[in-house]
Order: sequence, then structure tokens, then C-alpha cells
Amino acid sequence: MLRDVGSRDTEFIACIKFIRQKILEIAGVTNKKFSCIPMQGSGTFAVDASFQTVLPKEGARALVIENGAYGKRMVKICEAAGIACDVQSFREDRQVEPEVIDDALSGRTHYDLVAVVHSETSSGVINPVTEVGNIVKSRSPDSIFLVDAISSFGAVPLDLEASKIDVFISSANKCLQGVPGFAFVVARNELIDKCKGNSRTLSLDLYDQVKQLDKTSQFRFTPPTHSMLAFKQSLEEFEAEGGFAGRSKRYQENRAVLRQGMRELGFKELLDEKIAGYIISSYLYPKDPNFDFMDFYNRLNEKDLVIYPGKVLDIDCFRIGTIGDLHPEDMRILLKAIREVLADMNISVPVKN
Repeated sequence: MLRDVGSRDTEFIACIKFIRQKILEIAGVTNKKFSCIPMQGSGTFAVDASFQTVLPKEGARALVIENGAYGKRMVKICEAAGIACDVQSFREDRQVEPEVIDDALSGRTHYDLVAVVHSETSSGVINPVTEVGNIVKSRSPDSIFLVDAISSFGAVPLDLEASKIDVFISSANKCLQGVPGFAFVVARNELIDKCKGNSRTLSLDLYDQVKQLDKTSQFRFTPPTHSMLAFKQSLEEFEAEGGFAGRSKRYQENRAVLRQGMRELGFKELLDEKIAGYIISSYLYPKDPNFDFMDFYNRLNEKDLVIYPGKVLDIDCFRIGTIGDLHPEDMRILLKAIREVLADMNISVPVKN
């Protein structure tokens, strides 16, 4: 990232080709059936682009399955784009329930698209995408099945064909450990080829984007050159670590060390272990009069350790991530610091719940 490369330069064109092909390989699919479509911006930009591109401007209806902030964000995308949208909600500390989705799809309403989040990082829950996808295609074979895999792709198993996925979205700066700047959509070619003229906006048109990429291996508009050069390096590091299996193994080891250490400190997890992922973990606030989250957060921050506030609407909790270039030893350093901060705040260990 410490050097410039022109967006039309042959080196950068080769970088784009490499990234598009490598993403398909990691996803376990080929360019005969799927296309990788990089898109400037955050993961939300790519989710927005997907809804706007694959659904026609008039008459379409979507079903959004949500159990957290990122599912709710898809609802907002539909509302902003004028897409008719029904919502099937679940508690934020629970998984999506396939049998409920089966009931929702058994009525008279036809949905042109059904969407769900794979790893809902507002809580850390992993949703049963494969079961949901098979229900969608069983009940409504012509419905598009869209999956937000932004925080899971590259570390949490997801078989696109077995899950009947038509469109999935991820981002450079999550499990593949790039830097922010762009996201990508992997979509079935036969679907994208039908989407000309659907997009409500120029810049978020995935159809135009992929046709330009296929023709010239260039973006339509200025690409995030530095982010993409960094991502090429991150993909090489991903392979050096052992690919999907190696990355997943390290994240699971991080999660195991964190889980055991937080349990010893007395913290209670928001989620049942059966539905919790190893991307991010949510912990309930201790029931101690001396506990103040911002004080707790700031004290850890002063030690160069950054955690996340909770994103669950009605439960006081905070989150700790276990992805990125973090290792079990980093988890042990964090746990030691948490113990020290609790002592400084006059909170006894194990904490009260």
C-alpha cells in the first residue's frame, strides 16, 4: 500500500483478474456458473447493489429473514430502494428457525427474493443457511436466494451449491483479512445475465459492473487501487496459512481460549454454545454496581486493546472479535488485561451475573 499503481495499468488489471478468480476458488465454484463482482465501498454497498440489480424496478417483493442489526439493514435497503419487503423476525439471541421459514413460504405470497445473514455479528449467531436455502428452493424454485456472508466467508463453511445460493456478498476486510475499501458479490451467471436495466442507480449496477470487468478487467469508475493491492497480498497469506481450513482452525482456537478465559472470570455469554460462531462473541454486563461499560472499554483501550459495544437492542452486552491477524496468545493478553481492569474498577472475580 506504500506505492501507487494506475487503475488502468497492466499490473493492476492482473491484480483484478487474480482476485476475481481466487474468490471463486475459495467459494468452491467456477466461472462457468458464477461471477465474482468486486464493488467499491463497504459490504453494505455490495448488499445494496445486489438488491437493486437482481430485482426489477417494478412489481418485485422480497422476504428478509432477520435476527439482528444486519438483517434489519437489508430491510432498510429495500425501503430506500422502493422494493416491497416482508420481514420474518427472530430474537437476536436465537438462530433463524427453518420450520418458521417453511411456514412463511407456504402461503399465497410469492417472493422474488429471500435474504438472510449467515453470520449475524450483532450477536455472533450463525444461521442455518443451507437448511433455509433448500426450503426456499423447495417452496419457490424461481425465488432468488441471497446470503450476506460478509463476516463469515473464508472461515465458516458455506457450500453454495448445497445451500442453493444464487447471490452471496462478502467483504475484503473480514475473514480474508484485507483492508476496507471494497466488497464483492458472487452471483450465478444465468441470474446476472437477466438483470440489465434493473438497477435504480448507475454506480451500484452489478450488471454493468460485471460486463465491464469481463470485457476489460477494469472497473467502470475509479477503483480502490491500494485496497485491492493489499487484498491480493492477503489472499496469498490466506493460502500460506492453509486456506479455508487453516484460517478457520486459528479462529476456532482463538474463540476456545477466549471462551474458557471469560468463563473463569465469571462472564456469561449471550448465546447458547450450540448456535454461537467463532467470529465474534457477546458477553452480558456483570451485575456489579461498579461496572460501567465505557469505563471498562476506555481502560482496555488505554492498553491498546479494543472491544466492541453490544449491538443487541434490549440486552446489555459487549462483543469481542476473534478474527483478523489475532492468535491464541493475543486472547491470553486480552484476558489478563480484563482481569487487571476489573481489579482497578473494584469488581470482584468471578463477576456476578
